[in-house]
This record gives sequence, structure tokens and C-alpha cells, in this order.
Amino acid sequence: MAGRRRVNTAPVIAPLRLGDLEAAEADSIEPRLDYWGQRYRAAQLGDRDLGGVEFHGCEFVGLAAGEANMRGSRFVEVRIERLDAAVLRVARSSWRDVVIEGSRVGAAEMYESDVASVRIVRSKLDFVNLRSAKIRDVTFEDCVIGEIDLGQSRVERVSFAGCTLGDIRFDGARMRAVDLRGAHLSVIGGVASMAGVVVTPEQAAELAPVLAAHLGILLQE
Repeated sequence: MAGRRRVNTAPVIAPLRLGDLEAAEADSIEPRLDYWGQRYRAAQLGDRDLGGVEFHGCEFVGLAAGEANMRGSRFVEVRIERLDAAVLRVARSSWRDVVIEGSRVGAAEMYESDVASVRIVRSKLDFVNLRSAKIRDVTFEDCVIGEIDLGQSRVERVSFAGCTLGDIRFDGARMRAVDLRGAHLSVIGGVASMAGVVVTPEQAAELAPVLAAHLGILLQE
């Protein structure tokens, strides 16, 4: 008998290696400009318009994003520690080879973004809007996520190790190897689009009423 084929669910994330960084002040950041190899400490962005800004090989140690507009921004080979934002306004942004640690975000507006090779560690995210985004090779580790919306997104190799998920939505998403085995789940929406999701047998049993309702199956003893 042929063995069951195992799906490779592990995100592929290269180690982040930052070179020698130059100390810089957040006040110097301007929209639609590129910044390379800089370190920002205790950066406060306030309510500035920083749309289209790009950071390459940079580090933020303490970042208060405030109400800053960073739509269309790019983060490439960037480490962010202690990001604090009531609303993170980064719609249509690009994230590649990024690590975010020990952060707290109320609402992350990341719809229509391109997110690849990203680790988010020990962070609290109340609402993450990733609708219509392209997401690949992303890990959430030891995070608390109130709600995450993946509707209409293309998602490949994403994991949630040690995470608590309040509400996760898949409506219209196209997915491959979205690994929920390390997560505590509460509410799942868009079960019709769950092809490509990996769960444990125990999680599958917990999802049985939701799947039955979607299929019109009546559960009775």
C-alpha cells in the first residue's frame, strides 16, 4: 500500500542578517524616499504622511507608529522590535525578509499587500486585515490575534505556532499549506474556502459542527 503523501507545510524563511547600521532619527524620514542600513531607536511617527517610503536593511528598536500613513511602503530585510500602533496604516505595502517582535497593534490595515518571508513573534494583534493580499512563507509565533481576515487572498506556507486566534476568516481565499495545528482556535469563517488548511484530528473534530452546517448536515444523537 502506498504511504500517505505528507504536505510540506513549513514556511521557508531565511535568517535576517543586518550589516553595520547607522544611527538615524525618525524625524528625518520623508515619504517616497529610500532608507538603507539605518537603526532607529524610540521612533515616533505621529500623524505624518509617509506614503511610499522604503526601508532596506534597517532596524527599529521601539516604534510608535501613531496615525502615520505608510500606504504603499516597502520593508525589505528589516527588524522591528516593540512596534506600537492603534492603527497600522500600511495598505498595499510590501514586506520581505522582516522580523517583528514584542509588538502590539490594534488594527493592521494590510489589505492588498505583498508579504513574504516574515516572522511575527510574541505580539498582540487585535485585527489584521489581509484581504486580497499575497502571503507566502510567514510564521506567527506565540501571538494573540483577535481577528485575522484572509478573504480573497493568495496564501502559501503560513503557520501559527503557539498562537491564540479569536476569529480567522478565509472567504474566497486560495490557500496551500496554511498550518493551524499549533493554534488555539475559536471562530472560523469562510469554511467553503478551507482547502489547503492543515489541522490536527482534534481540531477537525472541534470544527465538525461548523463543517456540518456548511454542508447542510444535521447532527443528532
